[in-house]
Amino acid sequence: MFVMQVSDVEWSKTEKEIAQAAFEKAYEREIQTVVKEVCKRASSIAQPDDMWQLHDFLSARRHEIDGKYDYRYSVLIFVFARLVKEGWLHLDELEGLSTDKLTKVAALTRM
Repeated sequence: MFVMQVSDVEWSKTEKEIAQAAFEKAYEREIQTVVKEVCKRASSIAQPDDMWQLHDFLSARRHEIDGKYDYRYSVLIFVFARLVKEGWLHLDELEGLSTDKLTKVAALTRM
């Protein structure tokens, strides 16, 4: 059984800076994608139902994004793995993190 202990992982000052920058970059990418989708959907609103569908879309995306972008160090390895898996972040953008952290993120992206 493959069990990963990440809750007690130490983050150096440099690693925290790298992690923050990567986290923000991924968040910005995803938010920009949502903005584009909202503009596209908003421009095609023809009936009240279309408006409420846009509202529902936004509510669902906000819930998903708020749950995904968790910047607690105890879960950050998992957050990064998910972001890499979903294409919002690239492994090379985590360059500078310890080999151990990078290995864990890479392993989790393959699960």
